[in-house]
Amino acid sequence: MDSYIELLKLLLPELLITHFDLNSHQTDKDVLHLHFQEKPAIPKEFSSKQVIAHGFHKEISIQDFPVRGKKVFLHIKRRRWLDKQSKQVIQRDWNLVAQGTRMTTEFAAFLKEISQY
Repeated sequence: MDSYIELLKLLLPELLITHFDLNSHQTDKDVLHLHFQEKPAIPKEFSSKQVIAHGFHKEISIQDFPVRGKKVFLHIKRRRWLDKQSKQVIQRDWNLVAQGTRMTTEFAAFLKEISQY
């Protein structure tokens, strides 16, 4: 495995690194933008169905832990799949964004924890 992938696993949610490819990144002064796209592998939960890739959902942007004094924004494109038999569009059930926020669940939990002190 590439060494940069192991480094990313230390900095970002492992679920993101496991199921998404890092397509690009940009740094603007004090902000780091990381662009991810869901991998094209058919999800295991759909292995019993005949599915084909059916494009992407609208990109979402969420804030994650700051890195070296820079704000970090994750831009994520999730795949859609089409069930050939039912003609139904399906997708994985991701829990990437904390409910009621625009930040990762891990970052929201961290902020909630430190606000109690």
